[in-house]
Amino acid sequence: MIPSRQRLALFGAALVASLALAACGSDDADPTATPPDGGTGAATATATRQPAGDLTPATLMLNWTPNAHHAGIYLAQANGWYEEAGIDLEIVEPAVAGADQVVGSGGAEFGISQAESLLPARAAGVPVVSIGTILPYNDSAFMMLDSSGITRPREFEGATYGGYGGALETELLRTLVACDGGDPDQVQMVEVGNIDYLAGMEQGRFDIVWVFEGWDALRAREVEGREVRTVPFVEWLDCIPDWYTPIFIASERVIADDPDLVRAFMGATARGYEAAIEDSSAAADALLAAAPELDETLVRAATEYHAPQFVGEEPWGSQDGEIWATFEAFLRRAGLLQEQVDVDEAFTNEFIAGAP
Repeated sequence: MIPSRQRLALFGAALVASLALAACGSDDADPTATPPDGGTGAATATATRQPAGDLTPATLMLNWTPNAHHAGIYLAQANGWYEEAGIDLEIVEPAVAGADQVVGSGGAEFGISQAESLLPARAAGVPVVSIGTILPYNDSAFMMLDSSGITRPREFEGATYGGYGGALETELLRTLVACDGGDPDQVQMVEVGNIDYLAGMEQGRFDIVWVFEGWDALRAREVEGREVRTVPFVEWLDCIPDWYTPIFIASERVIADDPDLVRAFMGATARGYEAAIEDSSAAADALLAAAPELDETLVRAATEYHAPQFVGEEPWGSQDGEIWATFEAFLRRAGLLQEQVDVDEAFTNEFIAGAP
């Protein structure tokens, strides 16, 4: 399951965990909590691993279970490009607290996170930095059944949104509806948790949900055969901010002490994503080999969808400071950040070849 259905819950959990970590100090943090779906805690993995020949051992903690966002990683791993870069890379699923806290406390060299958790983590003193983005824009969308007749945000009036009741989703939804000339007070919001969204909409429990276009919407269309429509966030950037999700992260300490490792990791990873852009079928093969439990129809549709989406006008992985600044300001207006976070310290393009 991709994190779109739980991103708001994870955002809240990340913020609470960040505050707890800052309060007790990163040296006291416990990054060994068992991640969902039986994954291995990164701290345990790095503590027991030994160098493989001349390779440097490193751990990458995912943000969720393997999915199409990770296709470039698995393609690079399948082709031996991390080893060519001198890295013995272990990929693990996330700890309960999320990758920000584990990476920030030294339990893993690298992680995958998202701007909505990294910024509050930094505000709470967790020393993590975004070192590259997987997608150049946010692939989120609001999804509804085609039969709903909804085509734009102001038509959310009279409809029911099913989500987690988080502050970020509430602020985004209200801002978007108002910006399109609607009355956000006429949108009912119910907390539904992590359920089958299609079934919930078809049962009339709610009308609108927050998903990723390139996974959940594709699942509905390609796997479930349902007629759905979406309101992509990227089409409404005059109303709401864009932001980077998902992103690769490293700690300030790793960046300062071993920049060559970071550069080698990002170089091999960029190579994987560039190959996925050129050959989505190969990317699907690598992802399915690593996670055979995934639905093959969905994986192949999703990697084909993402191939042209992984890169924009700038080199793969590049980040724009203005996008970070705009989103940080939005979080403060929404009350999700109590103080300003220096976004220039929150991300870097240093390890992206050809980035401005």
